[in-house]
Parts: sequence; structure tokens; C-alpha cells
Amino acid sequence: MSQHTFVGRPTPITNATHTQQPSGMPIHKYGSYEQVDIPDRTWPEARVTKAPRWLSTDLRDGNQSLIDPMTPARKREMFDLLVRMGYKEIEVGFPSSGETDFNFVRSIIEEGAIPDDVTISVLTQAREDLIERTVESLIGAKRATVHLYNATAPTFRRVVFRGSKEQIKQIAVDGTRLVMEYADKLLGPETVFGYQYSPEIFTDTELDFALEVCEAVCDVWQPSEGREIILNLPATVERSTPSTHADRFEWMARNLTRRAHICISVHPHNDRGTAVAAAELALMAGADRIEGCLFGQGERTGNVDLITLGMNLFSQGIDPQIDFSQIDEIRRTSEYCNQMEVHPRHPYAGDLVYTAFSGSHQDAIKKGFDAMEADAAAQGPGVTVDDLEWAVPYLPIDPKDVGRSYEAVIRVNSQSGKGGIAYVLKNDHKLDLPRRMQIEFSRIIQAKTDSEGGEVTPSAIWNVFQDEYLPNPDNPWGRIQLRSGQTTTDKDGTDTLTVEAVVDGAETVLDGTGNGPISAFFDALAGIGIDARLLDYTEHTMSEGASAVAASYIECAIDGRVLWGIGIDANTTRASLKAVISAVNRAGR
Repeated sequence: MSQHTFVGRPTPITNATHTQQPSGMPIHKYGSYEQVDIPDRTWPEARVTKAPRWLSTDLRDGNQSLIDPMTPARKREMFDLLVRMGYKEIEVGFPSSGETDFNFVRSIIEEGAIPDDVTISVLTQAREDLIERTVESLIGAKRATVHLYNATAPTFRRVVFRGSKEQIKQIAVDGTRLVMEYADKLLGPETVFGYQYSPEIFTDTELDFALEVCEAVCDVWQPSEGREIILNLPATVERSTPSTHADRFEWMARNLTRRAHICISVHPHNDRGTAVAAAELALMAGADRIEGCLFGQGERTGNVDLITLGMNLFSQGIDPQIDFSQIDEIRRTSEYCNQMEVHPRHPYAGDLVYTAFSGSHQDAIKKGFDAMEADAAAQGPGVTVDDLEWAVPYLPIDPKDVGRSYEAVIRVNSQSGKGGIAYVLKNDHKLDLPRRMQIEFSRIIQAKTDSEGGEVTPSAIWNVFQDEYLPNPDNPWGRIQLRSGQTTTDKDGTDTLTVEAVVDGAETVLDGTGNGPISAFFDALAGIGIDARLLDYTEHTMSEGASAVAASYIECAIDGRVLWGIGIDANTTRASLKAVISAVNRAGR
């Protein structure tokens, strides 16, 4: 093969050009996560087809991580929100930690704030005095679960508790027995009582030991038909890929001996930024229940985000069995209770997540809305966009389904294009601009954003549009203002037009003939020295019924310049004459 030298051309990029260099960071300090030996894993082929059981821990795990923990009033506001949304299992506090949490649990029980189908849960460590206080907080509750935990991971066994595996397991066993004893002693028959156990730091605990501890706890509780136990397997600190997390859940689900009577619960944290994926893959691997917080509140990087998980199901046509239809109310309440803002890019709920600034995105969204409207119309009377499968580019769900209006879907800045500006005018003012007019007006807006910077609001876009195309009594610019017009058609189809107008400040009558009112008007304009030719014309109604208003768009060549004009009027002929005047007046500005 011959060699060729290309003189004067750039040097081509090679793989060597992109070779990464060592970072110099102390990587020797960190080990890799443990892999799971499960070659016949089944979860990769599984699909999530229904909602899991949900538990909100906003009032416990979320609250304990706040800079300013919730006051009783804010806790009650959060509890009521969770109930309205449809959560049936809510962890309401850590009653043995202090009077604030204990009194809150008592208040919602004594005030009858807990619906009959909602189970409250309370957390405790495995110490007898704490267990007694915890169970005491539940007296009179209709449905309640005590959640006991102890750390089982090697680092905790060695550093924190300085105990053997057998000693750590005994803590879990003794704690379970004490929960049962105090429940029998303090709670009456009116309370449907349940139990949950967590081998804390499950994702760092040897799988065989985690199983051994869970089996020992089950030996005490004796799960059976009608006597469920919840085994919560927390990623207290997220340490591995979501796939390895799923492997651990599938391994546990396969090896637990009383699986039919065990609810396996997922409790991911977001230290690696993959808590949502870890939770979803754990469901695929056989988990039954997810614990998390609204908007991912919680220690460090937070618990798994219940909003994102639920809306992910919704976006796939699966009922999350939680009501997210008023996402802004949920966000505002959460921000008030937590005294922390939700990020504007937060999935499904942030201020900007349904907003497109990019011109190509805006154009695709506009075309998507137009296509859905056309598809609905093609299917016949009575069919609306809401009856169709959602299919708008860049919008995974219909913003209207979570209580958002379409006003903020497209916003205009220096990165925007014709599609976004056209969308604003159509959505807010029912003006469906022809494509070439979109291009013309987008250049006008682009000049504004380039000179002023920042975002151009819909009201500012409309003000610029009016100033450019629609003179009005408050802004009567231009050579010509229309007063009235009348056309007659003779036997050979020729139209004669008489227009009363103000031309250059003087009352004037313009006369012309042509093969239609627009042609006749061009002829009349020629009589006052205006050379105008029709290039394109389109119109549409802006509303329905007897009082419908028409919008006419006319592209003209005026004295060698190509310009668009628009006219709006209940009379289509008058609207078209206004459009010609709009273009003519623009040519003279």
C-alpha cells in the first residue's frame, strides 16, 4: 500500500491523543466491593410490572439529617402530605431518641390523625430501655410496626462494637425477643402489630452472615401465614454498582427459608449517585418494598428518591399507587417542612425539568404537540390528546399530568430557535406562524437576547411581536392605518376594492382591482407609490363558534424587501388586508 502525505492538512486524531494520565490521587486507600457468586442470576431478564410496597421515612431518616430538624408543626404537615399522596406505611420517628419524637407519635395517635389503612413505623436500637420506650409510644395505635436494627458489617463489628459474629447475632435475637415481650405487655388487642428487622450496613456485611442473622431473628419471630416479618436490607452507605446490589438481593431471596412469609425491603442511600437504579434492580431481583424519602432527603447524599421511583413507574404506564398529580404542591410542602430547596433540575419536579431552551429541542417539542393534535383529530370526534399514548420529543411525560401548565415547557434565551418562539405564540396566543415567518421573527428575538442577555419571558416575546407586526391605538406606528374596506365582484370575476384609510396622517380612499381582495389591495397601494407583491398567504381561525377570530399571514416583496405581515380580525378579508398593511408598515419603519 502506498504512503500519502497530505501537505497543509491538520494532523488526524489518534487513540494516543486521548490517553488518560494517572490522577495522582491516593487510590491505594480504597478496596473494591465484593462480587456475588450467582452465575444463573435471573434479575436481568425480569421487569417491574407493578408498584412495590412503599415506606416513607421522611419523618425519621429524612428528619434526622436536616440542618434544622422539623418542628412538631412541620412534622405534622409532612405526615398529612404523605397520607394525602397515598403512602400506607410511614416511619414517623425514633421515639426513644427524645421527647420531641415521642410526643409527635403520641399526638398523631391521640388526635386520630392516622387513617385506618395506614401503618406507622417507629425505629429503635436493640437496647431494652429504648425498646420499652419505643413500644410505649404506640399504645392505642391501630396499625404499628417496630423497626429494630443493629450493625452487622465487619468494620462495625471490629471498630464500633468490638464483638464477634456470635455476639452481634445475639444482639439481634435478644432485641427481637424484647420487642415481642413489650408488645405483649403494653399493646392491647386494638393494635395490629408488626415487626421489622434491619441488619444495618447490609451491603458491607458478608452475605452468609447477613443470612445467618436474619434466620436467627426469624426463628424468634416465627413468621407464618398471617404473621409477616419485614427484613430490611439497607445500603446504609452505597458501595457497589446497582447490578451487584441486585445480585445480593437475589441471593438473599433464594436462600431465606421462610420466603413466603417475609417481606424483603430495600433501603438504598445515594452515595454513588445510583440509588434509584439500585432500588429498581433490587425489585427485579425479588424485593417487595422500598423505603425512601421525597426528593431523596436523608443522610449525606440522601435516601433513595420516592418521587423519582414512583414517577419512573408512571412514565412506563404502571400505576405507582401514589398520587403525584400536584407535584408543585408536594415540592412546596416538602421545602417548607425540610427548610431545603428542591433543585430546579430535579427529575419530574424541578422548575426546569419540562423546559427547553435549545432551539432544536423546542422545534421538536412543538412538532410533537402538533402531531399529537393531528393524530387525535384523525381518530374522530371526541378523541383528545389525553386518549393517545404520549409521544412528544424530549418530554418523558405530559407535564399536565403532574399539575404543570404548558407555559413553562418552552422558554427563550440566546440558545433558542424559531420552534420555541413559535410554540410560545401558539400556546399563549393561538397564533400558528408559518415556518418562514417563524424564522423571520426568531431573528428579531435573537437580536434582543444577544444584546440584552438572559431569558426572554413569554410576555416580553408578545410585546416584541406586537411592536413588530401589530400596531394598535397605544402604538400606532406605520404609514397606513385601516379604517374600512368594501369589495364588489363583477361578472368576469374581477374584484373592485375601496379602502378608507389614514395614509401618512391624512384620511385617504384607496381604490384597486384584481382577481381577489388581496390582489386588488396591491393594485390600490401601487396608486400611492408602494410596490408590493404577494409571495405566500395562509390563515387559520383562532377560536371556534360564531365569534371566531381569524389570523392571516402574508409574505410580501415590498420595494425589493421580503417581509411578513399579520392581521387579526373576525372578518377574514379584513384580516388579510391588515396583514398586508402590517408588512407594508414594517417596510417603512
